[in-house]
Amino acid sequence: MPMTEKNTTNPKAEPAVLHESVIGWFGEHARDLPWRRPEAGAWGVMVSEFMLQQTPVSRVLPVYEQWLARWPRPSDLAAEAPGEAVRAWGRLGYPRRALRLHGAALAITERHGGDVPADHGQLLALPGIGEYTAAAVASFAYGQRHAVLDTNVRRVFARAVTGVQYPPTATTAAERRLARALLPEDETTAARWAAASMELGALVCTAKNETCLRCPIAAQCAWRLAGKPAHEGPARRGQTYAGTDRQVRGRLLAVLRDATGAVPQSALDAVWHEPVQRARALDGLVADGLVEPLEDSFYRLPQS
Repeated sequence: MPMTEKNTTNPKAEPAVLHESVIGWFGEHARDLPWRRPEAGAWGVMVSEFMLQQTPVSRVLPVYEQWLARWPRPSDLAAEAPGEAVRAWGRLGYPRRALRLHGAALAITERHGGDVPADHGQLLALPGIGEYTAAAVASFAYGQRHAVLDTNVRRVFARAVTGVQYPPTATTAAERRLARALLPEDETTAARWAAASMELGALVCTAKNETCLRCPIAAQCAWRLAGKPAHEGPARRGQTYAGTDRQVRGRLLAVLRDATGAVPQSALDAVWHEPVQRARALDGLVADGLVEPLEDSFYRLPQS
């Protein structure tokens, strides 16, 4: 497959070789995930993409299955209050994703007759949909040719082509150019390449303890060929959770999710000992639209 831009970093990493090797590996080692099955449809793909952001597959699987059983179409979710989406989100974390998915379902129902649009521009225009999610849905659900750049793909490209251990903290214009340059011309092959390179990063070319002996492109990998030079940028710190506002927010939301109606302030006060942090977390939940304050210091999940 021709490149639209010269690869001056690693001449061994020819696109055609990468495509054939990675797609071939994917055919043998791809996980059987429900959102990859034909019956998942575009809505199933979209739901999975929202849930998988910053969340491992093992945690997503049970929630995904329950979600699709309850809301098999966008219109089913759109007919419910947004608070029900937050409740069903459970402990996946980053619950604003549930509100965004509910907002997208409303827009799909109102603008597209309840069918997830195939057009990339229409996907991008949906609330809560960014460049990555629009490209992922267009590629994985509709087999279109788009550069799908998640953390796993960016790490594979950084190592195999650029020769560095980790990609930049935020996606750069250079990474986007490289992803487009590596994209196969054929739509079907491009969609397969997007899924395959993502799976390679998830299973083999992982952030830590990568298994190069299992990698189908180890012989072309610029980082391995250079002796695996250590990361030279800022220290990469793992996310902390214990004692943070995120933990407090999670505990407050857990009380509201488990309740059948409105919850008094006293029930929320009981979940965290530090009043200033607790109040800050609750104010943040209200500001994010995840909690509705009512009269007499009662709270509930959003109803509208």
